[in-house]
Amino acid sequence: AYALEISGESMEPVYRDGDLVIVSPGAPIRRGDRVVARTIAGQVMAKQLARRSARRVELRSLNPSHPDYSFDLSEVAWIHRIVWASQ
Repeated sequence: AYALEISGESMEPVYRDGDLVIVSPGAPIRRGDRVVARTIAGQVMAKQLARRSARRVELRSLNPSHPDYSFDLSEVAWIHRIVWASQ
């Protein structure tokens, strides 16, 4: 497990800028889980897992003023589940 500091407001009101989250690479992920994802291009984001199929993954921002993302699985380096947050 490792800790990350949230930067930005795409996950407000659940996570705010400066909150710390604990991420577990080994924890299974399911639809609705809050996750941290890294793309092959190097973009790292904290989102909610909306959908995961054999070919694509859809990530949702909890703040409606921020866009949702959809990636081909070949564009995603990893997705890890957030298991704890300081709030």
